[in-house]
Amino acid sequence: LHSLPKQDLRGTVLRLPDDQVRSDTLAEYPSLAELARYARDSDPPQCAQVRAADKAFYIFTSGTTGLPKASTMSHLRWLKSMTGIGGLGVRLRPSDTLYCCLPLYHNNALTVSLSSVLSAGATLALGRSFSVSRFWSEVVRTEATAFVYIGELCRYLLNAPEKPAEREHQVRVVVGNGLRPEIWTEFTRRFGIRRVAEFYGASECNLAFINALNLDRTAGITPLPFAVVAYDPVTEQPVRTPAGRLRKVKTGEVGLLLTKITHRSPFDGYTDPDATEQKVIRDAFKPGDAWFNTGDLVRKQGWNHVAFADRLGDTFRWKGENVATTEVEAALTEHPDIEQAVVYGVTVPGTDGKAGMAAVKLVDGAKFDPAGVAAHLVQRLPGYAVPLFIRIIDEVQQTSTFKSRKVELRNEGFDAGKVSDPLYVLPSRETYVEFYPEYPGDVASGKVRI
Repeated sequence: LHSLPKQDLRGTVLRLPDDQVRSDTLAEYPSLAELARYARDSDPPQCAQVRAADKAFYIFTSGTTGLPKASTMSHLRWLKSMTGIGGLGVRLRPSDTLYCCLPLYHNNALTVSLSSVLSAGATLALGRSFSVSRFWSEVVRTEATAFVYIGELCRYLLNAPEKPAEREHQVRVVVGNGLRPEIWTEFTRRFGIRRVAEFYGASECNLAFINALNLDRTAGITPLPFAVVAYDPVTEQPVRTPAGRLRKVKTGEVGLLLTKITHRSPFDGYTDPDATEQKVIRDAFKPGDAWFNTGDLVRKQGWNHVAFADRLGDTFRWKGENVATTEVEAALTEHPDIEQAVVYGVTVPGTDGKAGMAAVKLVDGAKFDPAGVAAHLVQRLPGYAVPLFIRIIDEVQQTSTFKSRKVELRNEGFDAGKVSDPLYVLPSRETYVEFYPEYPGDVASGKVRI
Protein backbone atom coordinates (compact mmCIF):
# COMPACT_ATOMS: atom_id res chain seq x y z
CA LEU A 1 0.00 0.00 0.00
CA HIS A 2 2.98 2.28 0.42
CA SER A 3 3.25 2.65 -3.36
CA LEU A 4 -0.36 3.73 -3.91
CA PRO A 5 -0.97 7.40 -4.76
CA LYS A 6 -1.83 9.74 -1.88
CA GLN A 7 -5.40 10.48 -2.90
CA ASP A 8 -8.92 9.33 -2.11
CA LEU A 9 -9.34 5.74 -3.26
CA ARG A 10 -12.40 3.62 -3.92
CA GLY A 11 -12.12 -0.10 -3.32
CA THR A 12 -11.45 -2.71 -0.68
CA VAL A 13 -9.87 -1.63 2.60
CA LEU A 14 -6.86 -3.73 3.59
CA ARG A 15 -4.67 -3.98 6.64
CA LEU A 16 -1.07 -5.05 7.16
CA PRO A 17 -0.43 -8.67 8.19
CA ASP A 18 0.03 -9.36 11.87
CA ASP A 19 3.78 -9.80 11.48
CA GLN A 20 4.00 -6.26 9.99
CA VAL A 21 6.10 -7.58 7.08
CA ARG A 22 5.45 -5.65 3.90
CA SER A 23 4.32 -7.77 0.98
CA ASP A 24 4.61 -6.95 -2.68
CA THR A 25 1.26 -8.52 -3.56
CA LEU A 26 -2.09 -7.21 -2.38
CA ALA A 27 -3.42 -10.76 -2.15
CA GLU A 28 -1.42 -11.32 1.01
CA TYR A 29 -3.23 -8.50 2.83
CA PRO A 30 -6.39 -9.65 4.67
CA SER A 31 -9.58 -7.87 3.60
CA LEU A 32 -11.30 -5.88 6.35
CA ALA A 33 -14.62 -6.41 4.58
CA GLU A 34 -14.15 -10.18 4.88
CA LEU A 35 -13.08 -9.94 8.51
CA ALA A 36 -16.08 -7.72 9.29
CA ARG A 37 -18.48 -10.51 8.32
CA TYR A 38 -17.43 -12.41 11.44
CA ALA A 39 -17.16 -9.41 13.76
CA ARG A 40 -19.10 -9.25 17.01
CA ASP A 41 -22.40 -7.36 17.08
CA SER A 42 -20.83 -5.01 19.61
CA ASP A 43 -18.16 -4.12 17.03
CA PRO A 44 -20.13 -3.20 13.87
CA PRO A 45 -18.26 -3.09 10.53
CA GLN A 46 -19.86 0.22 9.63
CA CYS A 47 -20.71 3.19 11.83
CA ALA A 48 -23.87 5.23 11.44
CA GLN A 49 -23.37 8.56 9.76
CA VAL A 50 -24.31 11.17 12.37
CA ARG A 51 -23.95 14.82 11.39
CA ALA A 52 -23.42 17.72 13.76
CA ALA A 53 -26.73 19.32 12.77
CA ASP A 54 -28.71 16.12 13.45
CA LYS A 55 -31.05 15.95 16.44
CA ALA A 56 -29.47 14.41 19.51
CA PHE A 57 -32.58 14.54 21.71
CA TYR A 58 -35.62 16.62 22.60
CA ILE A 59 -35.78 18.48 25.88
CA PHE A 60 -38.78 20.32 27.30
CA THR A 61 -38.77 23.95 28.42
CA SER A 62 -39.62 24.52 32.08
CA GLY A 63 -43.21 25.66 31.56
CA THR A 64 -43.14 28.26 34.34
CA THR A 65 -45.10 30.88 32.35
CA GLY A 66 -47.05 28.56 30.04
CA LEU A 67 -47.15 25.06 28.64
CA PRO A 68 -43.76 23.33 28.21
CA LYS A 69 -42.47 23.07 24.63
CA ALA A 70 -40.25 20.32 23.25
CA SER A 71 -37.05 21.99 22.05
CA THR A 72 -34.48 20.32 19.82
CA MET A 73 -30.94 19.67 21.03
CA SER A 74 -28.56 18.97 18.16
CA HIS A 75 -25.20 17.20 18.45
CA LEU A 76 -23.55 20.52 17.52
CA ARG A 77 -25.11 22.42 20.42
CA TRP A 78 -24.27 19.62 22.84
CA LEU A 79 -20.64 19.64 21.69
CA LYS A 80 -20.59 23.44 22.00
CA SER A 81 -21.60 23.03 25.63
CA MET A 82 -18.77 20.54 26.09
CA THR A 83 -16.18 22.99 24.79
CA GLY A 84 -17.70 26.30 25.89
CA ILE A 85 -19.15 25.58 29.34
CA GLY A 86 -17.17 22.44 30.14
CA GLY A 87 -13.81 23.30 28.62
CA LEU A 88 -13.76 27.07 29.04
CA GLY A 89 -15.83 27.52 32.19
CA VAL A 90 -15.78 24.45 34.45
CA ARG A 91 -12.34 23.14 33.45
CA LEU A 92 -12.45 19.80 35.27
CA ARG A 93 -9.45 17.49 35.58
CA PRO A 94 -9.43 13.71 35.06
CA SER A 95 -9.16 13.29 38.84
CA ASP A 96 -12.29 15.39 39.50
CA THR A 97 -15.77 14.20 40.46
CA LEU A 98 -18.84 16.32 39.69
CA TYR A 99 -21.89 15.74 41.91
CA CYS A 100 -25.29 16.15 40.23
CA CYS A 101 -28.63 15.75 42.03
CA LEU A 102 -30.75 17.26 39.22
CA PRO A 103 -32.92 15.07 36.96
CA LEU A 104 -31.30 13.96 33.71
CA TYR A 105 -34.17 15.41 31.68
CA HIS A 106 -32.88 18.84 32.71
CA ASN A 107 -30.16 20.43 30.57
CA ASN A 108 -28.02 21.30 33.59
CA ALA A 109 -27.65 17.56 34.15
CA LEU A 110 -27.81 15.97 30.70
CA THR A 111 -25.87 18.65 28.84
CA VAL A 112 -23.85 20.82 31.24
CA SER A 113 -22.84 18.18 33.79
CA LEU A 114 -22.33 15.22 31.47
CA SER A 115 -20.45 17.16 28.78
CA SER A 116 -18.18 18.82 31.36
CA VAL A 117 -17.28 15.41 32.77
CA LEU A 118 -16.71 13.79 29.36
CA SER A 119 -14.56 16.69 28.14
CA ALA A 120 -12.12 16.04 30.99
CA GLY A 121 -12.45 12.28 31.42
CA ALA A 122 -13.67 12.97 34.96
CA THR A 123 -16.31 11.20 37.09
CA LEU A 124 -20.04 11.99 37.38
CA ALA A 125 -21.68 11.19 40.74
CA LEU A 126 -25.47 11.08 40.43
CA GLY A 127 -27.70 11.80 43.41
CA ARG A 128 -31.21 10.36 43.35
CA SER A 129 -32.78 13.75 44.11
CA PHE A 130 -32.02 17.04 45.79
CA SER A 131 -32.25 16.98 49.57
CA VAL A 132 -31.20 19.88 51.77
CA SER A 133 -30.44 17.56 54.68
CA ARG A 134 -28.40 15.09 52.60
CA PHE A 135 -26.72 17.42 50.12
CA TRP A 136 -23.40 18.12 51.84
CA SER A 137 -23.04 14.62 53.26
CA GLU A 138 -23.42 13.19 49.74
CA VAL A 139 -20.92 15.72 48.36
CA VAL A 140 -18.43 14.65 51.03
CA ARG A 141 -19.15 10.92 50.62
CA THR A 142 -18.61 11.02 46.83
CA GLU A 143 -15.42 13.11 47.28
CA ALA A 144 -16.87 15.60 44.80
CA THR A 145 -14.68 18.49 43.72
CA ALA A 146 -17.50 20.18 41.79
CA PHE A 147 -21.28 20.24 41.71
CA VAL A 148 -24.03 21.60 39.48
CA TYR A 149 -26.73 23.95 40.77
CA ILE A 150 -29.77 25.99 39.89
CA GLY A 151 -30.58 29.21 41.72
CA GLU A 152 -33.25 27.89 44.07
CA LEU A 153 -30.96 25.06 45.19
CA CYS A 154 -28.44 27.62 46.43
CA ARG A 155 -31.09 29.52 48.38
CA TYR A 156 -32.37 26.33 50.03
CA LEU A 157 -28.85 25.50 51.18
CA LEU A 158 -28.37 28.98 52.62
CA ASN A 159 -31.65 28.81 54.53
CA ALA A 160 -30.68 25.49 56.14
CA PRO A 161 -29.00 25.38 59.57
CA GLU A 162 -25.21 25.21 59.50
CA LYS A 163 -23.61 21.77 59.74
CA PRO A 164 -19.96 20.60 59.78
CA ALA A 165 -20.23 18.79 56.43
CA GLU A 166 -20.74 22.05 54.56
CA ARG A 167 -17.09 22.94 55.28
CA GLU A 168 -15.61 19.43 55.12
CA HIS A 169 -16.01 19.06 51.36
CA GLN A 170 -13.39 19.26 48.60
CA VAL A 171 -15.48 21.34 46.17
CA ARG A 172 -13.34 23.66 44.06
CA VAL A 173 -15.85 24.87 41.46
CA VAL A 174 -19.63 24.95 41.01
CA VAL A 175 -21.47 25.35 37.71
CA GLY A 176 -25.05 26.38 37.12
CA ASN A 177 -27.39 29.28 36.53
CA GLY A 178 -29.65 31.50 38.60
CA LEU A 179 -27.38 32.33 41.56
CA ARG A 180 -28.92 35.64 42.59
CA PRO A 181 -26.60 38.64 43.07
CA GLU A 182 -27.95 39.34 46.57
CA ILE A 183 -26.85 35.92 47.89
CA TRP A 184 -23.73 35.40 45.71
CA THR A 185 -21.19 36.57 48.29
CA GLU A 186 -22.91 34.91 51.25
CA PHE A 187 -23.11 31.60 49.35
CA THR A 188 -19.45 31.51 48.34
CA ARG A 189 -18.18 32.62 51.76
CA ARG A 190 -20.32 30.33 53.90
CA PHE A 191 -19.58 27.21 51.87
CA GLY A 192 -16.01 28.05 50.87
CA ILE A 193 -16.63 28.02 47.10
CA ARG A 194 -13.60 29.38 45.27
CA ARG A 195 -14.95 29.49 41.73
CA VAL A 196 -18.49 29.98 40.38
CA ALA A 197 -18.97 29.02 36.72
CA GLU A 198 -22.34 30.76 36.43
CA PHE A 199 -23.75 30.61 32.91
CA TYR A 200 -26.75 31.82 30.95
CA GLY A 201 -28.52 29.50 28.57
CA ALA A 202 -31.92 28.05 27.76
CA SER A 203 -33.09 24.69 26.46
CA GLU A 204 -33.67 26.16 23.01
CA CYS A 205 -31.16 29.04 22.96
CA ASN A 206 -28.50 28.99 20.24
CA LEU A 207 -25.69 30.34 22.43
CA ALA A 208 -24.60 30.48 26.04
CA PHE A 209 -22.73 32.86 28.31
CA ILE A 210 -20.19 31.46 30.77
CA ASN A 211 -18.38 33.11 33.69
CA ALA A 212 -14.96 31.96 32.52
CA LEU A 213 -13.10 34.73 34.41
CA ASN A 214 -14.65 33.93 37.82
CA LEU A 215 -16.14 37.40 38.26
CA ASP A 216 -18.86 38.10 40.82
CA ARG A 217 -22.53 38.54 39.92
CA THR A 218 -22.34 37.89 36.20
CA ALA A 219 -23.55 35.26 33.77
CA GLY A 220 -20.30 35.71 31.89
CA ILE A 221 -19.23 36.16 28.32
CA THR A 222 -19.98 34.75 24.88
CA PRO A 223 -17.98 34.99 21.64
CA LEU A 224 -21.14 34.75 19.52
CA PRO A 225 -23.22 37.77 18.38
CA PHE A 226 -26.04 38.99 20.60
CA ALA A 227 -27.92 42.21 21.32
CA VAL A 228 -29.64 43.69 24.37
CA VAL A 229 -32.50 45.83 23.09
CA ALA A 230 -35.24 48.13 24.35
CA TYR A 231 -38.63 46.46 24.78
CA ASP A 232 -42.27 47.32 25.47
CA PRO A 233 -43.32 45.79 28.83
CA VAL A 234 -46.98 45.82 27.78
CA THR A 235 -46.65 43.98 24.47
CA GLU A 236 -43.45 42.22 25.63
CA GLN A 237 -41.96 42.86 22.19
CA PRO A 238 -38.85 44.77 21.07
CA VAL A 239 -39.39 48.46 20.37
CA ARG A 240 -38.78 49.53 16.78
CA THR A 241 -37.59 52.98 15.73
CA PRO A 242 -39.39 55.03 13.06
CA ALA A 243 -37.00 53.39 10.59
CA GLY A 244 -38.29 49.98 11.64
CA ARG A 245 -35.12 48.85 13.41
CA LEU A 246 -34.44 47.82 16.99
CA ARG A 247 -32.56 49.97 19.49
CA LYS A 248 -29.75 48.57 21.65
CA VAL A 249 -29.61 49.66 25.29
CA LYS A 250 -26.58 51.28 26.89
CA THR A 251 -24.10 49.54 29.18
CA GLY A 252 -25.61 49.25 32.65
CA GLU A 253 -29.20 49.18 31.38
CA VAL A 254 -31.62 46.25 31.34
CA GLY A 255 -33.07 45.07 28.05
CA LEU A 256 -34.38 42.09 26.13
CA LEU A 257 -31.70 39.60 25.09
CA LEU A 258 -31.64 38.59 21.42
CA THR A 259 -29.16 36.11 19.94
CA LYS A 260 -28.24 36.20 16.27
CA ILE A 261 -29.14 33.19 14.14
CA THR A 262 -26.24 32.23 11.85
CA HIS A 263 -24.78 29.09 10.31
CA ARG A 264 -22.35 28.98 13.26
CA SER A 265 -25.15 29.37 15.81
CA PRO A 266 -28.36 28.02 14.25
CA PHE A 267 -31.68 28.08 16.06
CA ASP A 268 -32.90 24.47 16.20
CA GLY A 269 -36.33 25.51 17.46
CA TYR A 270 -39.17 23.33 18.70
CA THR A 271 -41.13 20.39 17.35
CA ASP A 272 -43.92 22.90 16.56
CA PRO A 273 -42.91 25.01 13.50
CA ASP A 274 -45.33 27.81 14.44
CA ALA A 275 -43.84 28.06 17.93
CA THR A 276 -40.37 28.17 16.36
CA GLU A 277 -41.26 31.05 14.03
CA GLN A 278 -42.86 33.06 16.85
CA LYS A 279 -39.50 33.20 18.63
CA VAL A 280 -37.64 34.65 15.62
CA ILE A 281 -37.25 38.42 15.21
CA ARG A 282 -36.56 39.36 11.59
CA ASP A 283 -35.13 42.54 10.03
CA ALA A 284 -33.96 43.68 13.46
CA PHE A 285 -30.97 45.80 12.46
CA LYS A 286 -30.77 45.27 8.71
CA PRO A 287 -32.90 43.62 6.03
CA GLY A 288 -32.79 39.83 6.13
CA ASP A 289 -31.19 39.31 9.53
CA ALA A 290 -32.77 36.92 12.05
CA TRP A 291 -32.52 36.84 15.84
CA PHE A 292 -33.81 34.46 18.51
CA ASN A 293 -35.98 36.18 21.12
CA THR A 294 -34.90 34.63 24.42
CA GLY A 295 -37.74 36.24 26.37
CA ASP A 296 -35.20 37.07 29.08
CA LEU A 297 -34.18 40.44 30.46
CA VAL A 298 -30.48 40.94 31.14
CA ARG A 299 -28.29 43.78 32.29
CA LYS A 300 -25.68 44.76 29.73
CA GLN A 301 -22.39 44.83 31.67
CA GLY A 302 -19.95 45.62 28.89
CA TRP A 303 -17.06 43.57 27.50
CA ASN A 304 -19.61 41.09 26.10
CA HIS A 305 -20.81 40.24 29.63
CA VAL A 306 -24.42 40.17 30.86
CA ALA A 307 -26.21 39.52 34.15
CA PHE A 308 -29.61 37.85 34.21
CA ALA A 309 -32.38 40.18 35.44
CA ASP A 310 -35.77 38.50 34.93
CA ARG A 311 -38.05 36.57 32.63
CA LEU A 312 -39.95 38.96 30.37
CA GLY A 313 -43.27 37.30 31.19
CA ASP A 314 -42.57 37.79 34.89
CA THR A 315 -41.87 41.51 34.65
CA PHE A 316 -44.82 43.89 34.82
CA ARG A 317 -45.45 47.63 34.67
CA TRP A 318 -47.07 49.53 37.53
CA LYS A 319 -47.40 53.29 38.06
CA GLY A 320 -45.35 53.87 34.92
CA GLU A 321 -42.41 51.81 36.15
CA ASN A 322 -41.09 48.34 35.32
CA VAL A 323 -41.15 45.92 38.25
CA ALA A 324 -38.70 43.00 38.28
CA THR A 325 -40.20 40.08 40.17
CA THR A 326 -36.80 38.72 41.16
CA GLU A 327 -36.01 41.94 43.04
CA VAL A 328 -39.31 41.83 44.95
CA GLU A 329 -39.00 38.10 45.71
CA ALA A 330 -35.50 38.68 47.08
CA ALA A 331 -36.76 41.45 49.38
CA LEU A 332 -39.61 39.27 50.66
CA THR A 333 -37.41 36.26 51.45
CA GLU A 334 -35.04 38.49 53.43
CA HIS A 335 -37.82 38.80 56.03
CA PRO A 336 -37.19 36.24 58.81
CA ASP A 337 -40.80 34.96 58.78
CA ILE A 338 -40.96 34.31 55.02
CA GLU A 339 -39.48 31.11 53.61
CA GLN A 340 -40.53 31.40 49.94
CA ALA A 341 -42.19 34.03 47.77
CA VAL A 342 -43.63 34.15 44.26
CA VAL A 343 -44.36 37.58 42.76
CA TYR A 344 -46.53 38.33 39.72
CA GLY A 345 -48.65 41.12 38.27
CA VAL A 346 -52.47 41.26 38.47
CA THR A 347 -55.00 43.56 36.84
CA VAL A 348 -56.94 45.93 39.11
CA PRO A 349 -60.10 47.41 37.52
CA GLY A 350 -59.85 51.14 36.97
CA THR A 351 -56.06 51.22 36.90
CA ASP A 352 -53.37 51.06 34.25
CA GLY A 353 -50.73 48.35 34.20
CA LYS A 354 -50.57 45.51 36.70
CA ALA A 355 -50.26 45.68 40.46
CA GLY A 356 -47.81 43.51 42.33
CA MET A 357 -49.10 40.44 44.14
CA ALA A 358 -47.04 38.02 46.20
CA ALA A 359 -47.84 34.47 47.26
CA VAL A 360 -45.70 33.70 50.30
CA LYS A 361 -44.98 30.61 52.36
CA LEU A 362 -44.18 31.37 55.97
CA VAL A 363 -41.48 29.71 58.02
CA ASP A 364 -42.87 26.84 60.09
CA GLY A 365 -44.44 28.23 63.25
CA ALA A 366 -44.37 31.86 62.07
CA LYS A 367 -47.40 34.16 61.85
CA PHE A 368 -47.88 36.86 59.25
CA ASP A 369 -47.01 40.30 60.62
CA PRO A 370 -48.89 42.83 58.43
CA ALA A 371 -47.17 45.95 59.78
CA GLY A 372 -43.74 44.36 60.07
CA VAL A 373 -43.75 43.02 56.50
CA ALA A 374 -44.97 46.36 55.13
CA ALA A 375 -42.18 48.25 56.92
CA HIS A 376 -39.63 45.67 55.76
CA LEU A 377 -40.62 46.07 52.11
CA VAL A 378 -40.93 49.87 52.18
CA GLN A 379 -37.33 50.06 53.44
CA ARG A 380 -36.00 47.86 50.65
CA LEU A 381 -38.10 48.61 47.58
CA PRO A 382 -39.28 51.68 45.68
CA GLY A 383 -42.95 52.42 46.31
CA TYR A 384 -44.16 51.11 42.96
CA ALA A 385 -42.48 47.72 43.57
CA VAL A 386 -44.05 47.02 46.99
CA PRO A 387 -46.71 44.32 46.42
CA LEU A 388 -50.27 45.60 46.72
CA PHE A 389 -51.56 42.13 47.61
CA ILE A 390 -50.10 39.31 49.69
CA ARG A 391 -51.52 35.79 49.69
CA ILE A 392 -50.45 33.31 52.37
CA ILE A 393 -50.05 29.80 50.93
CA ASP A 394 -49.09 26.45 52.41
CA GLU A 395 -46.72 25.44 49.62
CA VAL A 396 -45.15 27.01 46.53
CA GLN A 397 -45.97 24.85 43.52
CA GLN A 398 -42.78 24.25 41.55
CA THR A 399 -41.46 22.39 38.54
CA SER A 400 -39.09 19.45 39.03
CA THR A 401 -36.21 21.92 38.81
CA PHE A 402 -37.56 24.21 41.55
CA LYS A 403 -38.98 26.92 39.30
CA SER A 404 -42.21 28.45 40.59
CA ARG A 405 -45.42 27.86 38.65
CA LYS A 406 -47.01 31.30 38.29
CA VAL A 407 -49.69 30.78 35.65
CA GLU A 408 -52.37 29.46 38.02
CA LEU A 409 -51.57 32.03 40.69
CA ARG A 410 -51.75 34.85 38.15
CA ASN A 411 -55.09 33.60 36.80
CA GLU A 412 -56.61 33.39 40.29
CA GLY A 413 -55.37 36.86 41.23
CA PHE A 414 -57.23 38.29 44.22
CA ASP A 415 -60.61 36.84 43.23
CA ALA A 416 -62.25 35.87 46.53
CA GLY A 417 -64.30 33.27 44.67
CA LYS A 418 -61.14 31.44 43.61
CA VAL A 419 -58.80 32.14 46.52
CA SER A 420 -59.50 30.54 49.89
CA ASP A 421 -56.07 31.35 51.35
CA PRO A 422 -55.59 34.32 53.73
CA LEU A 423 -55.37 37.43 51.56
CA TYR A 424 -54.09 40.90 52.46
CA VAL A 425 -54.06 44.28 50.72
CA LEU A 426 -51.94 47.39 51.31
CA PRO A 427 -54.21 50.47 51.48
CA SER A 428 -51.36 52.57 52.89
CA ARG A 429 -47.62 52.25 53.39
CA GLU A 430 -48.05 51.55 57.11
CA THR A 431 -49.59 48.08 57.18
CA TYR A 432 -51.35 45.35 55.25
CA VAL A 433 -54.99 44.66 56.14
CA GLU A 434 -57.25 41.70 55.42
CA PHE A 435 -58.67 41.84 51.92
CA TYR A 436 -62.37 42.66 51.70
CA PRO A 437 -64.65 41.88 48.70
CA GLU A 438 -65.63 45.53 48.20
CA TYR A 439 -62.02 46.59 47.63
CA PRO A 440 -62.00 46.39 43.77
CA GLY A 441 -65.18 48.45 43.61
CA ASP A 442 -63.77 51.04 45.99
CA VAL A 443 -60.72 51.39 43.73
CA ALA A 444 -62.82 51.66 40.57
CA SER A 445 -65.06 54.33 42.13
CA GLY A 446 -62.11 56.32 43.44
CA LYS A 447 -63.00 55.75 47.08
CA VAL A 448 -59.62 54.08 47.54
CA ARG A 449 -56.57 55.47 45.78
CA ILE A 450 -53.61 53.27 44.96
